[in-house]
Amino acid sequence: MVSFYSENDFSLSNEKDVTGWIGSVITSEGCEEGEITFVFCGDEYLLDLNQKYLDHDTYTDIISFDYSLGKELHGEIYISTDRVAENATSFKVSFTDELHRVIIHGILHLCGYKDKSSQEESMMRKKENEALSSRNFV
Repeated sequence: MVSFYSENDFSLSNEKDVTGWIGSVITSEGCEEGEITFVFCGDEYLLDLNQKYLDHDTYTDIISFDYSLGKELHGEIYISTDRVAENATSFKVSFTDELHRVIIHGILHLCGYKDKSSQEESMMRKKENEALSSRNFV
């Protein structure tokens, strides 16, 4: 089950569509949907998590905590809507498109994709783009 929460004033407008899309991406990756929680927050909230749990002192758009059991995906995905908004402007895309990219980025991490090397990052971008093109809503 996919759940959405907010630690700031952000509200996901098309929750049902996004949940269905996430489920279809998980299935297409040969995985099963378990308990997945998304938490939308601001920069400072995510910075605190980054410092506390990952020992990184930088702003980021997403942090995922993977509790998956084999192919059954479980995890917590924290997304800074401040970073998403800034990145959308930088990349000249809509806030919604950038948000969906970050949401599916977190799901792909739970599916086992990494992005530390340039080769891994290239595969992650390819998978993100495939997932984004599979949306039947926006």
